[in-house]
Amino acid sequence: MPRLEGAANGVVHMSIKPLAVTTKDGFQMIPVSVAQGYRLIAAGELETFKVGRATRITVSSIEAYVARQLASRPQPLAA
Repeated sequence: MPRLEGAANGVVHMSIKPLAVTTKDGFQMIPVSVAQGYRLIAAGELETFKVGRATRITVSSIEAYVARQLASRPQPLAA
């Protein structure tokens, strides 16, 4: 659901979370190199689709990748 932000001049702006981003922006979000980003795409770790010739990465797949990475971390030993 878009969030409405009020401005001092009474103009209301909508803040919309993107559903997909460019490969460049997606790789910067993680952050990984371009080569590593394309390896993640090839391995099926990130979901993509084409808009014309441009590749877009779904933000949900980036979030899911980060969640998987966090879940697979070794847990620290309790003292």
